[in-house]
Amino acid sequence: MGSIRHTLRETLTGLPGAYWWLWTSTLVNRLGGFVVGFLTLYLTLERGRSATYAGLVASLYGLGGAIGALAGGALADRVGRRRTMLWAQLCAAAATVALALVSGSVPMAVLAASLGAASGAPRPAAQAAMADLVDDEDRVRAFSLNYWAVNIGFAVSSAVAGLIATHGYVWLFLGDAGTTLLCALVVRLRVPETLPAATGSGSGERPGTERPAGVGIVLRDAKFMTLVGLTFLLGLVVQQGSTMLPVDMGRHGLTARDYGTVIALNGVLVVVLQIPLTRLTARRGQAVVLAVGTLLMGWGFGLTALAGSVLAYAGTVAVWTVGEILYAPASMSFVADLAPSHARGRYDGVHTVAWAAASFVGPVLGGSALDHWGSAATWGTCAVIGTLTAAGSRVLLGFRRPAGAATGGRV
Repeated sequence: MGSIRHTLRETLTGLPGAYWWLWTSTLVNRLGGFVVGFLTLYLTLERGRSATYAGLVASLYGLGGAIGALAGGALADRVGRRRTMLWAQLCAAAATVALALVSGSVPMAVLAASLGAASGAPRPAAQAAMADLVDDEDRVRAFSLNYWAVNIGFAVSSAVAGLIATHGYVWLFLGDAGTTLLCALVVRLRVPETLPAATGSGSGERPGTERPAGVGIVLRDAKFMTLVGLTFLLGLVVQQGSTMLPVDMGRHGLTARDYGTVIALNGVLVVVLQIPLTRLTARRGQAVVLAVGTLLMGWGFGLTALAGSVLAYAGTVAVWTVGEILYAPASMSFVADLAPSHARGRYDGVHTVAWAAASFVGPVLGGSALDHWGSAATWGTCAVIGTLTAAGSRVLLGFRRPAGAATGGRV
């Protein structure tokens, strides 16, 4: 028990108070993230739309998220991290309520895309603010704890949303909007502005003298765009967990309930293992952590080719979940290290788009591969992609810029 307390104390202490308010806003927002997971059910069961229409709306939500991430990253570097988060959250709350009230097919589709954009915009701003607030050596720990908050919120909201939906789907939308407003209130009252141009502490220049970087300078950063390409490849693999994994389990005679049980293990393991693994890898090199995490994700999905029972599938999920726990905070920290302090929002926005693009392409490629190549070849390809991505990440980190070289250290 004393060892657990010691681990928690060392993991949770030493970060600035402003970081913890930002962490709290993330947790509050994700605790009320009811709508996205139930959107297709709402459209088909409550509104009587077809599965094709529901899929289209879900895709539009994802497209909006990609656009929102780019716009949010640009705004975070121009008008400030705090202001971008605040206004995007207010817009997201308004779009959520409106989506519950409209009934026409076109308005619902437009509002879903708008909600995706408003929900995607704060993420690069929040990640940039976290990188601004903490010292270089604390970034992996800070992002790890934030990822922990995201998964706690996801686990709780998924369970609570099902209960709320039994009393009417409109309460899901109102609850989601309410927690989004509460998140905005936390940001408004407790989260400071961290944009270097606003504080004047990011590069040693006077406030406002550093021009915000355009997207072009991000796209010309060869190291960063290599990371974006590797992220896209890994995203193709990760997408199979929510798309082709249930199909593969169904072909082995397992049910939707079996899939729910197996995939729930992902969230449980993240909540339970995030802090211990963060502590365990705290003194490991970032290159090693990122490469090992990527390799475990690729081979975790690759092992699905050998699965046929609930227990075996659960074992594969456990492997790639451990990889996810290692990879997520390390990759976010690496993005923060590569980005100049005044351009972190745009870097985070472009990096987010890699995941959004994978969410469009991954399901199509996975479905085609499963139909034409079969299970073994599909999951084997995931292992190959994971191995190549891990190798690429290791090489990329071997030639990285020193942390803080372009940022002037902590801002």
